[in-house]
Amino acid sequence: MQILRPDDMHLHLRDTPYLESVIAHTAERFGRAIVMPNLKPPVLTPADASAYRDRILRAAKQAGYPDFEPLMTLYLTEQTPVSWIKEAAASRTIHGIKLYPAGATTHSDAGVRNIQNIRPQLEALQECGLPLLVHAESTRPDVDVFDREKAFLEEEMSSIVRDFPALRIVLEHVTTTPGVAFVRAHKDRMAATITAHHLLINRSDIFRGGMRPHLYCLPVAKTESDRLELLSAAVSGESAFFLGTDSAPHPRSSKESGCCPAGIYTAHAGIELYAMAFARAGLGGERLRSTLEKFSSIHGAAFYKLPPATDTITLEVCEQTIPESFPLGSEEVVPFLYKQKINYKLKKD
Repeated sequence: MQILRPDDMHLHLRDTPYLESVIAHTAERFGRAIVMPNLKPPVLTPADASAYRDRILRAAKQAGYPDFEPLMTLYLTEQTPVSWIKEAAASRTIHGIKLYPAGATTHSDAGVRNIQNIRPQLEALQECGLPLLVHAESTRPDVDVFDREKAFLEEEMSSIVRDFPALRIVLEHVTTTPGVAFVRAHKDRMAATITAHHLLINRSDIFRGGMRPHLYCLPVAKTESDRLELLSAAVSGESAFFLGTDSAPHPRSSKESGCCPAGIYTAHAGIELYAMAFARAGLGGERLRSTLEKFSSIHGAAFYKLPPATDTITLEVCEQTIPESFPLGSEEVVPFLYKQKINYKLKKD
């Protein structure tokens, strides 16, 4: 099955030394990736983004992928000057501004605590046409972890889309039926990324036979009915939904600890897992190929006003067993579906 080379529109590459360990998995499958800015310290300024981009390009070249293109983002805070947003919009390398509610996920402590405090920044984004990329989860302590996306949409996102009608928005890693409905209701200027792991697991899988830390991410996997709704959206052919792996490496030592960080590593099979999910949804033959290509290679590029790739990749129907771990700097990362069999494989050139 041959498709145009896909783009990963939501990716965590971390930084040196983890960056050098994970870049090849992404670059051998994807031509471009929207790179998340939640490093420590975060990517706050255009200069920060430029320096991080240089490190990514250097690592990709050293790994043998000099043509890989990182699409950079800035980390939005309540102190972000409007001038940085305008500078980012004028650049050719920064493609979005990421909104993390403070405390919502990994390295989000510097994020936004009150949406009302970023109105000037949102106005600037609306004026310059740069997309707002949203981790849509409420961090109010009285909101149940499984209801955080729904609460954010009702309490925060609704006011954002009302008050900034021309603002382009990506609801990152959508996980719920209400989330899918919200995107569809605003599809003239809104889109959503969907991860492979949210297409393949539900919240029960996290606790099947005991607590499984390598299946824990934020937003956490939801119910089986939510998973089926995400799958339906992904295979629908609707341009508002496209691929974003949210691949997020953490060392085994931190994942298998008393306080497990959120994040699932999927870059090792970043396109194969989607092909498997689409096939399980009943797609086959040309319908599988064309639907997967639109979801992974066309829709995201169109939203970000980029041309689609001109080269291709080939996926083979071929059983492979996912390794138990991969190197991560001086440590190791345990990948999604480790020691399990999947039935698609990227054909090497």
